[in-house]
Amino acid sequence: MFSRYKKTSSGPAAAARVPVAPIADADPAPSTAKPAATLRRPMTQKAAGEPVAMDKERKRRERMAEIKLDLHRALLDNLNLAALEHASEKDLRGEISAIAAEILEEKGIVLNRDDRQQLNNELYDEVTGLGPLETLLQDDTVNDILVNGPQQVFVEREGKLELSDVTFKDERHLLRIIDKIVSAVGRRVDESNPYVDARLADGSRFNAMVPPVAVDGSLVSIRKFKKDKLGIDDLVNFGAFSEEMAAYLQAAVATRLNIIVSGGTGSGKTTTLNALSSFIDNAERILTIEDTAELQLQQIHVGRMESRPPNVEGKGAVSPRDCLKNALRMRPDRIIVGETRGEEVIDMLQAMNTGHDGSMTTIHANSARDGISRLENMIAMAGIEMPIKAVRSQIASAVNLIVQASRLQDGSRRMTSITEITGMEGEVISMQEIFRFQRVGLTPENRIIGHFTATGVRSHYSERFRMWGYDLPASIYDPTRPEAG
Repeated sequence: MFSRYKKTSSGPAAAARVPVAPIADADPAPSTAKPAATLRRPMTQKAAGEPVAMDKERKRRERMAEIKLDLHRALLDNLNLAALEHASEKDLRGEISAIAAEILEEKGIVLNRDDRQQLNNELYDEVTGLGPLETLLQDDTVNDILVNGPQQVFVEREGKLELSDVTFKDERHLLRIIDKIVSAVGRRVDESNPYVDARLADGSRFNAMVPPVAVDGSLVSIRKFKKDKLGIDDLVNFGAFSEEMAAYLQAAVATRLNIIVSGGTGSGKTTTLNALSSFIDNAERILTIEDTAELQLQQIHVGRMESRPPNVEGKGAVSPRDCLKNALRMRPDRIIVGETRGEEVIDMLQAMNTGHDGSMTTIHANSARDGISRLENMIAMAGIEMPIKAVRSQIASAVNLIVQASRLQDGSRRMTSITEITGMEGEVISMQEIFRFQRVGLTPENRIIGHFTATGVRSHYSERFRMWGYDLPASIYDPTRPEAG
């Protein structure tokens, strides 16, 4: 039946298989009358009915996990994995189903049709995909997957974390999936190199840390790649910011202001950067630099670069700063850096100051003023000895706009502030906030009540907008009354 993909061996096929230990049924029949009475007694109590049902379901899941583990070992022994690279999904599913049916019959394990179909799907994911993670990766409602050891897999839906029912058999099972992911992109993770950053085939960002650094089992985080890029209109509809803020940002991007998107982890910085990039003209040459390629620019003339860690011998590393230095020699109109976190900040600021107007990047910070402090600290980390006034002067002349993104306590993501940098006053960088998100209160369901409002301050770049053909009405800067929000 499955000779095309089955391993060829001189010995009998059964000898190559890992013996499958017989597994007791989820609710085994009692062997003596006394234990039977003991088992039946709780069933007569209504209050114990629910715990007993939960216990039976737990036993059923444990039984299925044992069966799947044994069948997976048998599949690895029987399938010719080299030949599977050229097999179609239909053929491979048929092959797995046939081998699984044969082994189940040999061991006398009887499953109903739904359990058998679920088992075949999970075996297919084990052989070709990422095992238990595959169903979560295919679930469009899941934004993040967070694994804390083999028995705890959390997911984020709509900004809220929840524990999923997905588990791994043991730590070895989890490590095998991690190794499968990182080896596909030419990286490695082991005791000598216990953490790794990689990208899945669909573009999702993957990070893992393994024992002994991870104490209670391997830690995995997956930030899923959005297949449908969210545009400005989508973010306005979702309540991420207002139409007035969108009109202002369109003018800012189109008139080539240098923009920094600031925010915490998971606040939507990359999504905001993607949305802002939609305002860039198709005639411009854009170069993007990222640690893990996530930006989805829709323009025609885009060159994408990705930094690279060192190889097994500790050589071949390409840092973001190396990419940025080379990008300056490639005649870009704009440079977009996925995230600035180290010494590359020097080259980024110089690029913004030397004819690459309209460049953008993201940084980790909790406010616009904190963002400026982060830039100062990164310059100091680069080992460059400069007076603080010179550093701030460099920042003030390079950066025009800071967009603050935040993930609020109810899980929603908002653009909480848009702040302009207007120059220097003595040794202090002068800034003015143009728009903000004004919080009002909380609903009984812990949803944040608030509205977007202008601060009443007219943009420092209004004349620039007008000269470029974006004459925004003065009413856009009028504060919004709370009752209108």
